[in-house]
Amino acid sequence: MKKKLLFALLFILLTVGAYSYLDNPFETDRVLTSSFVKDEGDIEVHFCPEDDCEKALLEAIDSAQISLHCALFDIGLQSLQEKLLEKSSMIDVKIVTDNDYFHKLNHAFVRKDSWGLMHNKFCIIDSNKMFTGSMNPTDNGVRKNNNNFLVITSKVLSSNYESEFQEMWEGNFKGGGKVLNPLIKLDNIELGDIEIKNYFCPEDNCAYHVKEELKKAEKSIHFMTFSFTNEGIANILLLKNMEGVEIYGIMEARQVTKYSQFERLLHNGINVVKDSNPNNMHHKVFIIDGRIVITGSFNPTNNGDKGNDENVLIIESEKIANMFEEEFRKIW
Repeated sequence: MKKKLLFALLFILLTVGAYSYLDNPFETDRVLTSSFVKDEGDIEVHFCPEDDCEKALLEAIDSAQISLHCALFDIGLQSLQEKLLEKSSMIDVKIVTDNDYFHKLNHAFVRKDSWGLMHNKFCIIDSNKMFTGSMNPTDNGVRKNNNNFLVITSKVLSSNYESEFQEMWEGNFKGGGKVLNPLIKLDNIELGDIEIKNYFCPEDNCAYHVKEELKKAEKSIHFMTFSFTNEGIANILLLKNMEGVEIYGIMEARQVTKYSQFERLLHNGINVVKDSNPNNMHHKVFIIDGRIVITGSFNPTNNGDKGNDENVLIIESEKIANMFEEEFRKIW
């Protein structure tokens, strides 16, 4: 009887703690609109290192005819450096990068942040196409680490990223205005209707939106995370596990430290394992009910939510979710 009462008390405390953190009525920095902006476009999904992500990256960059605006955390890939220098003599090229990696491409068309991490990995091409994902354009990023790289044709989504880029180009890092179009419905003949939600950290409160999506899970949550320290996101996984939702997770082994949520999830019945890649399992992915994918540069950490420049994509599409599920199974 005592054990039952203790379990019930624990469940109540956990539930109240998690949901009060999520549903604080005094939070004023949420995007409240629920209307979609319609657009036509396409999504290409690549998984490194199995796919030739370097080729996909260079082809995307080389397709630029008018402008190329990029926010890249690390620019260590020599072939990309050469391509950017080539394009800069032909079209409008602007780059922002993290101050720790500025020395790798110190040119007039490159600007750096001054504190924290500029952790994005995106480019906008001719204002109608962009790419993002977990892949840093480095030798390890394209050839050794497990990563995802998405090339998306969409004027509306590109305008979101362009607005974020311009803020950083003008020196406004770790802040700025709300995302222009948080909800987009992308029409595609082969993929069908795709619903996309787009947010930037820290101004759009990315962790809140990730938790809101996880709360919708009815059947399964599969995740692949490089670094996972966010207690609130872990709370949702624990609650969903209690509700009978199937949860499996993979974390980068070298990021499982005393700050990680790995041991907490494992000891509370979550099927979570350390990855076996001798380099890095670098994804930042949640797959919900086989139909929703959360990806981008955002690790579920407090720094990712409040201290870094990051981007998040939440894509509702069974076909795209199936691609990520296949990647999950391979790594598992």
